[in-house]
Amino acid sequence: MPDTAPLAAPPPGTRPGFFAGRRPGRPGLAVFANAGDPPLAALPELAAMLDDHDVDCLELAVPFPGSATDGPVIRRSADRALAGGTTLESVLDAVAAVRPSLRRLRVALLADWSHSVRGTDLGHFARSVADAGCDALLLHGLPPRLRAAQYAAAHDAGLPLVTTCYAVSDPRTVAEAARHASAYVYLVAHYGRSGTRATAAPDRLAAALTALRAGTTSPVAVGFGVRTRADVAALEDLGADAAVVGSAGVARIEHALSQGRDPVGEFASFVRELRRPHP
Repeated sequence: MPDTAPLAAPPPGTRPGFFAGRRPGRPGLAVFANAGDPPLAALPELAAMLDDHDVDCLELAVPFPGSATDGPVIRRSADRALAGGTTLESVLDAVAAVRPSLRRLRVALLADWSHSVRGTDLGHFARSVADAGCDALLLHGLPPRLRAAQYAAAHDAGLPLVTTCYAVSDPRTVAEAARHASAYVYLVAHYGRSGTRATAAPDRLAAALTALRAGTTSPVAVGFGVRTRADVAALEDLGADAAVVGSAGVARIEHALSQGRDPVGEFASFVRELRRPHP
C-alpha cells in the first residue's frame, strides 16, 4: 500500500521542540517510567524531580500487560501499576494535574493500541491526550492499516508524534518514521526486548542516523541497552540527539520499592549518575 504524505503536527503553544537544550557534551535525555509505578500519587514529585535534574523528556507509559518488546523489569513494573488500578483515564488526569508546573520537562505518552486504544475513535483519543497536556504520543502496536488515520488524527489534534524504527529496519520503514516524526524519532538500537545488553554495531547505528536525518528535521533519540553515562556519551558521539533510558531506571525504582525506600529519591540518584560529566 502506498505511503501517505506526512502531516506535521504543530508544536503545542510556544514551547520549544523536544531536546531543544541539547549541546555538545550535553545530549538530550529521555527516561521511561510506567505510570503507576511508583503509584500515581508520586507522579508530581517524580516529574518535578526530573524537571529539576536536567531531564528533557519523560516517556510515560500507560501500563499494559505482556508486552512482547519489553523484558522482565518493565513487565513487572507494568504489572505493579495495573494491580494498583492504573488506567488510561487516571494517567491522563495525573498528567493534566502536573503538566502546568513543569518548566522544561516534556511528557511523551506511550500507549498500547490493543490495551488502551482499540475500540476508541483515533481522533477522540488524540484529542484526549492533547487536552491532558501531553507533549507527544507514541502509539505502540498500532496495526499498519491504521497508520494513516493516526497521522491525520494527531495532526488535527495538534499532537506531535513519536515514530519508531530499528537500526536494521528496511529503507521504506526508516523513511516513513522520518517523514511522520513531529516530536522525535525513537531509533531502537536492536531487535529483542528492553533491558538487554546487545546493541547494534556502531556503524549500523550511524548509518541509520544518517538515513533518518535525510528525511526529517526532528531529533533522533536512541534507546534499548542504554544504562550508563558512558552509553549516553557513546550515542552522542555517533550523532544521536538524545538517549532513551528505560529498564535500568525502572530497576532502580523496583529495588527501592522492594527495600521500603523512596523510589523518587532512588531514581534521582540514577539520573544524577546519567548526567555526570563524561571524562
